[in-house]
Amino acid sequence: MRWSENLFRQEVDTGVFSIQSWADFEQQFQSQFFPVSMEADAVNTLEGFSYYQGNWTVGDYLDNFLTLVSDAGYTDPQTLVVKFHQGLKLNIQSQIATMPFGQPADTDLEAWYAAA
Repeated sequence: MRWSENLFRQEVDTGVFSIQSWADFEQQFQSQFFPVSMEADAVNTLEGFSYYQGNWTVGDYLDNFLTLVSDAGYTDPQTLVVKFHQGLKLNIQSQIATMPFGQPADTDLEAWYAAA
C-alpha cells in the first residue's frame, strides 16, 4: 500500500507517473516485494530463531520446510534432519525422541517425515 501511495505522491509532486510501461511496473514491483536473493531469504528463515511449526499441521509445516530447504540449497541429510526437528512442536519432538523402537536416524530425513 505504501508503495502505491508513494508512486501517486510522486506523480502529484512531479506531474509524471514513474511507471510508463508494463516492464517498468514489473521491475518496480519485483524490487519492492521480492527478496533480493531467494536463497539468502530461505537460509535466513531456516537459521533464525522464529521458524517453528506453530499452529501449522505437520503436513503444512513439511511443505513449507521442503520449499525453504530447496530455495536455500541445503542438501546435507543431517543438517536437514536437525533443521526439521528443531522446528517441530515440542510435543512431537519428544514423541519421536522417546519412541521405544523405530526411532529415525539422525541422517534419515524420510523417516523423520514419516515419524512426525
